[in-house]
Amino acid sequence: MPPMSSRFARLAAIATAAGAFSGLFGVGGGTVIVPLLLLWMAYGEREATGTSLMAIALIGALGVAGHAVYGNVDFAKGVLIGLPAIAGVIAGTALQQRVRPAAVSYAFAALLVASAAALAF
Repeated sequence: MPPMSSRFARLAAIATAAGAFSGLFGVGGGTVIVPLLLLWMAYGEREATGTSLMAIALIGALGVAGHAVYGNVDFAKGVLIGLPAIAGVIAGTALQQRVRPAAVSYAFAALLVASAAALAF
């Protein structure tokens, strides 16, 4: 395990990248935090996912506040999207606990590749 000061510096770098991507593109948690926690900090898949979800709650709250100042938030549509997403979070968390971590990693990698391809083309 790296020294504590190095560990905090890495976590701060991950957090800064996630915040910047979240503010710029509306993403940051799953696409930035999880891979960096896995690769750079040697977290397990489940620990990285759980940590990312906690961070997303904080990042999202600050992001929506910042965008609300500029009038960029449609609160009704946000609630309309957010409420069903809660059911998805509950189902996804339950499923993740029953699937091998390697299978979750491969599925996540495939999702990132498909997302990148969709954005590029």
